[in-house]
Amino acid sequence: MNVHHRIEHEKLKRKDYEKELRKLQIELCHLQEWVKASGARIILLFEGRDAAGKGGIIKAITERVSPRVFRVVALPSPTEREKTELFMQRYVAHFPAGGEIAIFDRSWYNRAGVEHVMKFCTNSEHRDFLDRCPEVERWVVDSGITLIKIWLEVGMDEQERRFKARISDPLRQWKLSPMDTESFQRWYAYSKARDLMLEATDREPAPWYILRSDDKKRARLNGIAHILSLIPYEKIKRDKVHLPKRSHHGKYDDESSLHGRRFVDERF
Repeated sequence: MNVHHRIEHEKLKRKDYEKELRKLQIELCHLQEWVKASGARIILLFEGRDAAGKGGIIKAITERVSPRVFRVVALPSPTEREKTELFMQRYVAHFPAGGEIAIFDRSWYNRAGVEHVMKFCTNSEHRDFLDRCPEVERWVVDSGITLIKIWLEVGMDEQERRFKARISDPLRQWKLSPMDTESFQRWYAYSKARDLMLEATDREPAPWYILRSDDKKRARLNGIAHILSLIPYEKIKRDKVHLPKRSHHGKYDDESSLHGRRFVDERF
């Protein structure tokens, strides 16, 4: 197994980041057309500690593509009914149909992480999950779904910096929950849970890919580029679109007909 050491980079300039991101987002649009044409089914699964950058990379992936093709799945805590279901049941309900990419912002791996650390499941349930998960994922892949699993690895100091930024920024405070502050003080418990998860579930045909995410911009670019490299998509040729001439049939003053209606104040 390759060991990837931390590499210190200069801060990526916004202009350079946006230039590279645009290139990757164009490729994501090509991927989208190929998925629609081929009927491919793809799962992109993102896991990592709180404040690791999952939301940021998912936003970068989805901001220029159709939500009908790239569906984000971010499930809340299970309901009382869901707690009685087969554990994977509520996740399988969101698996992609043909021509779809399902993006899981956290996933069934909650059982390997937060549920285990916070004692929301028993040790037996945790062990059973780790034992059975590779079998279930092999079934998923054998059924024709491409399953790509990304673990975002953020360092202790950077996670603390991001938490402090959330505390003081009213635009980010919604990201903080009592569970986040609980997880913050249990760094090594989560590290151990991560290690157990990787030991049990980092295997073919659905291995884990670890993405260092202390540098958010580089992580987004590296993550998207890596995902694209794993999917054998092709650029689909599209017919050139020509706008037709407007019809003047039934022409009338369609501005004056709005007179007296309620308009939004133009404050800006």
